[in-house]
Amino acid sequence: MPRLAGPNLERAKETIGLYPQARSALVPLCHLAQEQDGWLTPEAIEHIAELLGLTPVEVLGTASFYDMLHTEPVGRNLVGICTNIACLLAGAYELMEHAEESLGVSAGGTTSDGQFTLEELECAAYCDKAPCVLVNYRFFGPVDNAGFDQIVDDVRAGRLAEDIPPHGTLSRVRREGGLQVPADEIATQRAAADTAKRRRAEEKKKLEESRSADAAATAPQPGGQPGPASGGAE
Repeated sequence: MPRLAGPNLERAKETIGLYPQARSALVPLCHLAQEQDGWLTPEAIEHIAELLGLTPVEVLGTASFYDMLHTEPVGRNLVGICTNIACLLAGAYELMEHAEESLGVSAGGTTSDGQFTLEELECAAYCDKAPCVLVNYRFFGPVDNAGFDQIVDDVRAGRLAEDIPPHGTLSRVRREGGLQVPADEIATQRAAADTAKRRRAEEKKKLEESRSADAAATAPQPGGQPGPASGGAE
């Protein structure tokens, strides 16, 4: 299912409706497509571009900027080990070496069964629990070699399914009720904003025309005489 479809397509349209400009929904739609397929497929990128009135290149350019968005296939579980300073001092490099040996892949690689992709992370902001491990962006720490093997085993066996959703799912809680605004109210506010924008543009244009007229009136005339507005003799 490379394109957004069914409930995901409806969610995409609802998300777009939350923003004054459709293109502002670009990153949320990328996450939605990644939740559906595990990564951003070329077909999904094209579909997002269609929905937002963009080109696929614009979508790809934004998606490729963010580490949490993947434009190539990854495993069903992203296992990241932070190697920044606090984790490094607590043994992160040694933990990474163990993880590579345990999973049989180097950092950036995916296991042959497609279950795990191992990543080396910049600071994960879990410094008081160094070294830390993230599985689908859920935090564990401090983690030693035995703890890492236990996490991997628990994920394989499904024992952490309640705590760790599939890769791509940022939240299993859907927003309902309170934060939503009726469509007619959104339309009214957008119309008011557009009117105010046009008014500001008109006022700016009038001000620029006035300044141009003043400048022309005071500019020196041929022969070195000042313009009429300067008070010079005619």
